[in-house]
Amino acid sequence: MQIQLLHHVALPVTDLDRSVGFYRDILGLEQIARPAFPFPGAWFRLLGAQELHLIVHTNPTYRVGKTVDDRDIHFAARVGSYREVLDFLRAKGYREDSSDDLMKIRLNPHSITGYPQLYIMDPDRHMIEINAARLD
Repeated sequence: MQIQLLHHVALPVTDLDRSVGFYRDILGLEQIARPAFPFPGAWFRLLGAQELHLIVHTNPTYRVGKTVDDRDIHFAARVGSYREVLDFLRAKGYREDSSDDLMKIRLNPHSITGYPQLYIMDPDRHMIEINAARLD
């Protein structure tokens, strides 16, 4: 087997409208057409042929009661400017010291990986890493 690319990531969600708003308005993803499955959901274009699929599920697995944790299950998105994303998220209310876990941001600008990282959660507590090629 030779995998050509990671085609999509599928995430269970509890409130489709809330999640669509997060992925559209916070992460800036483009919503795309979705087949007429017999259950609610939404699809987004990530890059080229890569997609994010949101699925409303009646018995999903969630990170209930957990806060931002960079070692937990997550997916990562690469951005052009770490500083611009950090400024944008702060303007939207994200803070390192937020008492609201869903608005908490964890910064790792000098990661051992060699690229700056930050971590946030979506409305269902899915972990998202955002990183850049370099610290600007």
